[in-house]
Amino acid sequence: MTESKRDWQDLEERRAGPVRYFAGGTGEPVLLVHGLGGWAGNWQAVAPLLARSYLVLVPDLPGHGGSERLGRKERGARSLDPFVEAVCSVLEAEGTPSAAWVGHSFGGLVGVHAAACRPEAVRALVVAAAPGISSSSKLAELTLTALGVLRPGRVAGRHSARASASPVLRTVLFGGWGAADPRGLDPVAAKAFLDGARQKPDTLTAGRALVVSDPRLELERITCPRLCLWGACDNWVPLADGFEYARRLRAPLRAIADCGHLLIGERPDAVAAAVERFLEASR
Repeated sequence: MTESKRDWQDLEERRAGPVRYFAGGTGEPVLLVHGLGGWAGNWQAVAPLLARSYLVLVPDLPGHGGSERLGRKERGARSLDPFVEAVCSVLEAEGTPSAAWVGHSFGGLVGVHAAACRPEAVRALVVAAAPGISSSSKLAELTLTALGVLRPGRVAGRHSARASASPVLRTVLFGGWGAADPRGLDPVAAKAFLDGARQKPDTLTAGRALVVSDPRLELERITCPRLCLWGACDNWVPLADGFEYARRLRAPLRAIADCGHLLIGERPDAVAAAVERFLEASR
């Protein structure tokens, strides 16, 4: 992980208007889209591995990391459209019409919407632990709204270095929902996830867009090459949802053993290898 962290620092920080993103590597473009409350750094262990063979583009979604919040009108729309357009602005800034999209959690939902509504921008799609199946309920809406208002990760985010270094605190913060083995979660990866909360993300706007978006209405319309990736021990977005995504997408499902919801931090090597094999085959 130390080498991956050093390589992450080699990625160049860039801007596409209000959107901050990081870029590194050469070759075919690959977009890595983070989840709700996260930031581009959630991919810091995966991005350097893919940058060996691809041009990796890692944006901060609107209201997350170093990207500006959506305008009041866009926030009120409760739609994934502004998030898709923000990611597409990165492609425009790089002068490339399309890319392979790899989306984790909420980022996977954004990728699905892009593939259905902006197919010219999505050459291939990897959906990793995306919500939208069992999360399409009133309870899920209330939970996400409460998380967006209360932002319980703020305290841990302010003390991310100390919290991520402690096996006990990693268990408290990531056990049960995020990591299958929180004590074994790399402290660098844990800190990256906690740093997303420290940057005061607008999870309320993104969460509202999430709960009103039903990917089941779009999955069967997607025709680009596609793959589903899931943590076999995901308690936040269960593996059963992954099977439903795969069935509706008519796509293979790769379940990564001993992983919870945060598979891109728990097993970045397995995630990167699965993505590389898929992209090579999709050519």
